[in-house]
Amino acid sequence: MIALCGCWGCTLSFLDMDERILSLTTKITIERSSLTDIKRIKRRSAIGFIEGGVANEDNIETLRHFRENCDILISVGACAIWGGVPSMRNVFELNDCLSEAYIDSPTAVPHALPIVPRHPDIPRLTTKVYPCHEVVKMDYFIPGCPPSADAIFDVLDDLISGRPVQLPKSLNHYD
Repeated sequence: MIALCGCWGCTLSFLDMDERILSLTTKITIERSSLTDIKRIKRRSAIGFIEGGVANEDNIETLRHFRENCDILISVGACAIWGGVPSMRNVFELNDCLSEAYIDSPTAVPHALPIVPRHPDIPRLTTKVYPCHEVVKMDYFIPGCPPSADAIFDVLDDLISGRPVQLPKSLNHYD
């Protein structure tokens, strides 16, 4: 599972599978995750989990790399599926958001020259936050903010056992 623009809540739900992860380790190999420092998939993977929306050019490159190297790609959580909380900036111009965050912020340092940081090492933001399926084809969607560990386990267990994925419609709710 990799994280794009989100809060890592979906990764925590993945870890909330607790000891059930151990039963899966005989059937899966984790090639890359947000919990490791591995940046690229070294070999083709059967399943990739993506959490978070697409908010910058690095996110686009990472998502495309995963799509090219995963047989099955799964959007996990509200940010990956719909853009989530980060997409709240989509109703504003990007420059207005950056100005609010860096120049007009109540936490701006008084008497300092207010600037929006720009550096080649800082990923360039996209004009809006996109759900993953607007950038690449996604094969499955696990809704929730975050989804339950049970839902993530069930999808993974179904896929590695060769069963059709059967997520209950009750997972789609707004509360």
